[in-house]
Amino acid sequence: MKSSTSKGTETREFNYREIDWELRPGGMLVQKRDVGVGSSGPMIKIKVSHGSCHYDTDVPAQSTFGDLKKVLANETGLEPQEQRLLFRGKERENDEYLHMVGVKDMSKVILFEDPASKERKLEEMKRNQGTFEACEAVARVRAEVDKLCEKVVALETTFCSGTAIADKEFVVLTELLMIQLLKLDSIEANGEAKVQRRIEVRRIQSFVDTLDNLKVRNSNPFSNSSSAVSVTTKWETFASGVGSLSAPVPIQSATKVTQDWELFD
Repeated sequence: MKSSTSKGTETREFNYREIDWELRPGGMLVQKRDVGVGSSGPMIKIKVSHGSCHYDTDVPAQSTFGDLKKVLANETGLEPQEQRLLFRGKERENDEYLHMVGVKDMSKVILFEDPASKERKLEEMKRNQGTFEACEAVARVRAEVDKLCEKVVALETTFCSGTAIADKEFVVLTELLMIQLLKLDSIEANGEAKVQRRIEVRRIQSFVDTLDNLKVRNSNPFSNSSSAVSVTTKWETFASGVGSLSAPVPIQSATKVTQDWELFD
């Protein structure tokens, strides 16, 4: 038998959706409301004091203190987890509702920054300041090394032209470079400043090696010019990462001295 519906019967369709529930402070289970832009309910203005600054913030009347922190984050620059809100002399939790504790239109709320977060920011500022000062110190050394670099190039040019150079010229210039190396050693650097300091150390070491090679070749003007003389400077690395010239290892003499005595009558 074919079933049919009467003419006046309406077919209804039900749309089901998942419902989020929340527990009110009083213990009542209610449907969770979406708080934010486009949320329903009356709006209230809250006067928020943060040190010498004052903010008039509009939020839905049935918001939580956590919702208020999210709005204040855009105005104060403090993240919600960095904020502490006081109302009627008591710090309020994020899940407390404004209307449940008596917050009304034009109510006053005090905002202060979390002490632990404030301490972290101060430490970060100190580290950044230290890095900035270290970078400036390295930059001053770099400027001096640039001037010495010009002298090294000029000395090499003079040598290549065949002009005799006094050994004192090489010694003085090497000592000036070593002074800059000691300055780098005294700079406490971290992060980017440490990288820049390492670059300058390698530059100075390269210039010292060049001067050592020139000095050796200059002391042997009659040697075959086609034969290259290579001098390698041995560097010692300190705990700070800065290199310094190490003392030469003494060469043990291969000569063996013996004493033979002859007995006469």
